[in-house]
Amino acid sequence: MPNVTAVTGFILMGFSDIHELQILCGVLFLVLYLGILMSNLLIIILITVDLKLQTPMYFFLKNLSLLDVFLVSVTIPNFFVNSLMHKNSISILGCAFQVFFMALLGSGEVFVLTTMSYDRYVAICSPLHYEVIMNSVTCVVMMSVSWGTGLFFGVMYTAGTFSMTFCGSNVIPQIFCDVPSLLRISCSGSLMIIYISLGIGVCLGMSCFICVVISYIYIFSTVLKIPTTKGQSKAFGTCIPHLTVFSVFIATACFVYLKPPSNSASLTDRLFSVLYTVLPPALNPVIYSLRNNDVDSALKRLLQNLYSRDFLHVIHQNV
Repeated sequence: MPNVTAVTGFILMGFSDIHELQILCGVLFLVLYLGILMSNLLIIILITVDLKLQTPMYFFLKNLSLLDVFLVSVTIPNFFVNSLMHKNSISILGCAFQVFFMALLGSGEVFVLTTMSYDRYVAICSPLHYEVIMNSVTCVVMMSVSWGTGLFFGVMYTAGTFSMTFCGSNVIPQIFCDVPSLLRISCSGSLMIIYISLGIGVCLGMSCFICVVISYIYIFSTVLKIPTTKGQSKAFGTCIPHLTVFSVFIATACFVYLKPPSNSASLTDRLFSVLYTVLPPALNPVIYSLRNNDVDSALKRLLQNLYSRDFLHVIHQNV
């Protein structure tokens, strides 16, 4: 047998070998990260403190924003530190943590988005039974199943991936550890465990996709029967943002995980991997807030309350 050297750590490739460009990329991603963090945290705070947003739809949106915060926090801070220090190494344990949390949060986001499509289906197709069907217990159970399923996938993918043997090259052509890149550098004779894990993930992902498609077939057929244009616009206004977010997330994930494997990852592959983790969290607050009167009104009420308290505090101090 040929001599092989077991891998004890990995090297993450950035977008450039030039140190100055690496720092520039790191700073740009840090600014983007802070923007994503603040916008999603703002949505979480608004839904938590505003009583008018205590509905199932916004409960699911809060969980989606929470997943987005964690998702970008897995990769971007580490990429920024590596870019700043010109250090691209990551330990096997650190790589395992990234794979675990990416699988947990990514699959959890798919299930939350699927749950949100069912919520819109019940709200539009069975409005008289909405409060009975989508009660607080049902919502909590749905979110528990979504997070629990994400945890199951996280454990399954991590165990399957790191049951493989890595030897020879330890260069991962991404800015973070992901399963396709680790498959490229594996020297295991059998990849049956990870392929079974990927197969289960693809099947459940397709099941979620089919559920969303069926939900929207019923939703659109019901909306088109609404006699008034105003009623149709209001119904579409609650569905289009969710459908847009779901489509962007699924499209980028499919490009990353379902494209034919290759021996090396191009710059396009790296960009799409970043888009998969960054674009949906960045778009979610924008899509759900710009044309959402409820969220806009809640933000205005929060600012008015904060301004009133500060104003009264200043008056009290002067008196």
